[in-house]
Amino acid sequence: MTLELLEFVVAGNEASDLLPVRSAALLRRYGALRGFWTVLDEGPVEECLALLLEREGGEWTAEHVRADAGVENGRTEDGEALAHHDGWVYVFGSHFGSKGGPLRPRRAFVARFREDDAATDGPLPVRVVRNSFRLHRVLNDALAAADLDTLPPGEQVRARFIVETLARGTSREKRWTRRLAEGDLPLNVEGAAFTPTGSVLLGLRFPVTTDGEPILVEVTGVAEMFAEPRAWPRAVRAYALTGVTPPGVLTGFRAVAPTDDGGYTAVIGSIDALGKGSVLLDDHPHGGEVTSRHVRFRLPAEPTHLVPGELVADLAPFHHVEGIAETDGRCFYVTDEDHRVALWLRG
Repeated sequence: MTLELLEFVVAGNEASDLLPVRSAALLRRYGALRGFWTVLDEGPVEECLALLLEREGGEWTAEHVRADAGVENGRTEDGEALAHHDGWVYVFGSHFGSKGGPLRPRRAFVARFREDDAATDGPLPVRVVRNSFRLHRVLNDALAAADLDTLPPGEQVRARFIVETLARGTSREKRWTRRLAEGDLPLNVEGAAFTPTGSVLLGLRFPVTTDGEPILVEVTGVAEMFAEPRAWPRAVRAYALTGVTPPGVLTGFRAVAPTDDGGYTAVIGSIDALGKGSVLLDDHPHGGEVTSRHVRFRLPAEPTHLVPGELVADLAPFHHVEGIAETDGRCFYVTDEDHRVALWLRG
């Protein structure tokens, strides 16, 4: 497999996810042939939006996009997944915590902005909805109801992510504590893709199944979070992606994107990063030394919790592919590098 590397420095930060620009006005503003959104993973969402742009002659540049989240400025962190729907770009927080826990309410958010608005002067208006663990509750209930065997979190993970979160919330008299239970699984949202019906597939890095396979949860009502009166998402179904995980390891989703033929392309890989004090890997060490894989799948027409996947490419030796896009017969990947953004081209 031959890959071409393009490197960028964008606010001294690393990239998560990769989303093709659809707005013709935005491309015209920058004189670009094509472009991709990425979200930087250290800081509040309004400080972490960036564009990777290809101009005439094959020159690539990066633009750090100025944005304004109004009263929610500075109140979010760890944006992980990007998705298009109805002219909006959605940004999903991880809903997780730091490597050693606990869960962090600042990461339980969904934001969105009009892509065409990024073509105008001034800061990009971004609307943020922090859900106070409502999505955590919806996803945990969906996993509990599904005909799937999820991997137990391990005692250390349960204590650091669930028990400690509940203790902190209770001591601070937070109302969101009623949306957590001691038997819950900590959730790490890493990928998102809207379906043709308007529901969204959320790709989880953790949890995984007892066979080590990655899990998707389909939810509806995400757009209604931004309506008046506000409504909250509801679960449709949880799925396990089968046939693409190597024997004896654990793989979670790192990115999910729709394809032109009605299917989905995705990256799967380790459940957490090595060498950074992850309690997930302390409890589940066979989920760390895992290289990334490019896979494809289609949602079955009949109700089922098992979705067969197809291996497209083994991306070894990469452990940290964070985003994927397939366009014009080429594949684009973005990797999480120290203080820089690396875009890889294949095709």
